[in-house]
Amino acid sequence: MSQTPTRADFDHYMVPNYAPQQAVPVRGEGSRLWDQEGREYIDFAGGIAVNGLGHCHPVLVEALTAQANRLWHLSNVYTNEPALALARSLVERTFADKVYLCSSGGEANEAALKLARRWAHDHHGEHKHRIVSFSQSFHGRTFFTVSVGGQPKYAQGFGPVPGGIVHGEYNDLDSVRNLIDDDTCAVMVEPMQGEGGIIPAVPEFLQGLRDLCDAFDALLIFDEVQTGAGRTGSLYAYQQYGVTPDILTSAKSLGGGFPVGAMLTTDRVAKAFAIGTHGSTYGGNPLASAVALAAVEFIDTPEVLEGVKHRHDLFREHLEAINRQHGVFREIRGMGLLIGAEMAPAYEGRARDILPLALEEGLMALIAGPNVLRMAPSLVIPEADIAEGMARLERAVARLVAGQ
Repeated sequence: MSQTPTRADFDHYMVPNYAPQQAVPVRGEGSRLWDQEGREYIDFAGGIAVNGLGHCHPVLVEALTAQANRLWHLSNVYTNEPALALARSLVERTFADKVYLCSSGGEANEAALKLARRWAHDHHGEHKHRIVSFSQSFHGRTFFTVSVGGQPKYAQGFGPVPGGIVHGEYNDLDSVRNLIDDDTCAVMVEPMQGEGGIIPAVPEFLQGLRDLCDAFDALLIFDEVQTGAGRTGSLYAYQQYGVTPDILTSAKSLGGGFPVGAMLTTDRVAKAFAIGTHGSTYGGNPLASAVALAAVEFIDTPEVLEGVKHRHDLFREHLEAINRQHGVFREIRGMGLLIGAEMAPAYEGRARDILPLALEEGLMALIAGPNVLRMAPSLVIPEADIAEGMARLERAVARLVAGQ
C-alpha cells in the first residue's frame, strides 16, 4: 500500500450498503482492539458473534499458519485432510452423520433449505415444498434465506420472493399448528432469535415443533449460525434443550473469525444431496477447515463451556447494576454469551444511540434491532475486561440519560 487507507476511503470506494463506525481497527489481541490512532477498545461485539476466541488467539493463529505453509485450496474435485478431520469432529460431537462445508452462515442455510426441499421432493413428490419459518427470524442474505427469514425489509425491492414460504409467531406453537400440513417439507427455527432481539425459545416450543415435524414427515432445521460453537454454553444450543433437529447449520464462531460454515444432518436426509445437486467453490477449504477444527476442539471443553455460563452471570450482574442506576432497560435476556438488553419504554428504539457513545468510551457493542443492545463477546473474555467494559458502558449509558 502506497498510502494508509482512511475511513473516508470507505465512502469513496465501497458500495454504500454498510455504515461503519468512524474508528478503523488495525490490531486485535484477546478482547481488546486498537485503531489507527492507537486508541484501545474492549470488544463486546465479537465481530457479531464470530470471534469466539477473541482476536488472534494463539491456537487459531498456529493452526492457520501451519496450514498456510502446506495447502490453501484444491476445489471439490479433490478432498483434503483438514476438511475430513473437521467433518469427523463435528459428527462425533453432535447428532449428525454427515457434514457439508461451505463459507458462511448464509450458505449453510441456503444448503439446508435446498436439502429439505430436495429430500421432500424425492420422498413425497413436488407438492411437498412448503417451508414454515418465523416472524423476526434471520437466516442470511441470499435471496432464498431472506425470503425464509421473517423480516420483510431485507427482501424489499428485489422483486418477487420465492413461493411456498409461510411465517408463524416465535414461541407460539398454535401459530405453527395453523400453518403446517402435508405439503410442508421443513420448519426452520433459531433456538434463540438473534437479529430478532435475543429471544430464547421456550423448551416446550422447540419440542412441539419436533413433534409436529414428526407428525407431518417434515424436517426440523435448527439455524445455529449465531447460537452454535459454544455461544450458549454448550457446543450447540439444541443440546441444552434436548431437542434434536434433522438439519443444523453452523458458522460464525465455528471459524473463530475465519470464514467457514457447515450444515450437519443425518444419513437419512443427506442422501438427497447426490453428486452434483449442490456445491460451494470454497467449501471445505483447507485453511478454513484447519482453523475451524482448532476452534471446535478448543471450545468443546468443560473449561470453556462452563466459563461461558459463568461469564453470562457476570454480564447479567453488571447490566442489572447499570439498570438499577439509570433505568434504561426493560429486560435483560439471552443464553451464554449472547445477551440482549431491551430498552425501557422511555428509551424505546434508542439502542442504536448507545453504540457511538460506547465507542467514544472505548467499548464496542452491537444492537439486535432498534430496541435491543446486544453483546456477543469472546467466549474466553477475561473477567477484568468484562468489568472494565461494563464501566465504559455505564459511562455511555449515563451520557445517553443525560441527553448527550
